[in-house]
Amino acid sequence: MTDDATSLAALGVDASALESVLAAELDEPVVETELLHEALNLSIGVSTAEQGLAYVVRRPHKLRDTDLVADLESEFRVLERLADTTVDAPEPVLYCDDETIVGAPFFVMTHLEGESTSVGDPLPQRFQAESARRTVGEELVDALADVHSVDPDSFAGVCERVPLREQLDRDRERLDTATSVTGRDLPALHAAGAWLHENVPEEPDTALVHGDFKPGNVFLGGPEAPRVTGVVDWETAIVGDPLTELGYFLLYWRDPGDPTPSVDDLDGEYASEDELAGIRETAEHGLCPFTSEPGSPTRRELVARYEEQTGRVFEHSRFYRAHAAFSLATVWEDIHRHQVESAGTAGEWPIVEYMGRVAERIADGDFPL
Repeated sequence: MTDDATSLAALGVDASALESVLAAELDEPVVETELLHEALNLSIGVSTAEQGLAYVVRRPHKLRDTDLVADLESEFRVLERLADTTVDAPEPVLYCDDETIVGAPFFVMTHLEGESTSVGDPLPQRFQAESARRTVGEELVDALADVHSVDPDSFAGVCERVPLREQLDRDRERLDTATSVTGRDLPALHAAGAWLHENVPEEPDTALVHGDFKPGNVFLGGPEAPRVTGVVDWETAIVGDPLTELGYFLLYWRDPGDPTPSVDDLDGEYASEDELAGIRETAEHGLCPFTSEPGSPTRRELVARYEEQTGRVFEHSRFYRAHAAFSLATVWEDIHRHQVESAGTAGEWPIVEYMGRVAERIADGDFPL
């Protein structure tokens, strides 16, 4: 048995059975399956004799049964509908509800060329020139505009319609539920939630919203000039206010001259110096450090490009950006809750308190657009 087969077997995947099923369904010999990624979902690469690494098997792994995400079949149906649009995304190939093969239902999609850039990581080496960083920013915001420009009615029945106020109410309720388990106070986060509740704007329109649009969920390819090859991870897709997602995207973007919130007063509350060091790095350089490096477009430039392509105006930007920080912190605290419930303890997660402070400072006007 190969190392990959052993790793997959430990995760409840029968590699031989999977390869047999895929060979029959794809009508071409499968020569290898390999573990690509293990997080919320399990991603298994599928190589064929003719194409090499050509497909990816996607299976639920952690927290896919929570209300944070849609079920796997709904995500597959979203990909089916995206295939008829201009949005670059993996092509859906097969959905299978037989749990005996990989330990859960799964679907197969095409493999995307290129790489994504996770939080805290630099861009791929070939994209680190100033001109390439500008292109990366433009490609990302263009991809976001494409998502928000498709007909949202096409996704009725597979994506939940969530009005803005309801989305905020759900976030606040989720926070209350989470902190009732974790036992934490999080005053800045609750203060930001209260401000958001008092300042909810009217929704200008609705659109398909990816739900987690960030550099880590967009693949960039090309030898020198970056181009988007596809947007991945559609398990959080809804039909809702597109400006919530523009605000969320901008949360990952740091401009030169942005304030650097102090985290020194967290020292007495949290024991892990490694965690605090990571938060200090985020406070100084942002969630995606490449965004503040020379050549990268500013938030205002990204907004202007988005507005030009979509015809939307990014009004109430302070609300939407504060909402993004509040929503992200709430999701993190809910994940913390799940870990506490399953393990009895799971550390203190100081990043939640930090992001709550960011939300409060954006609401106070300390992080101008």
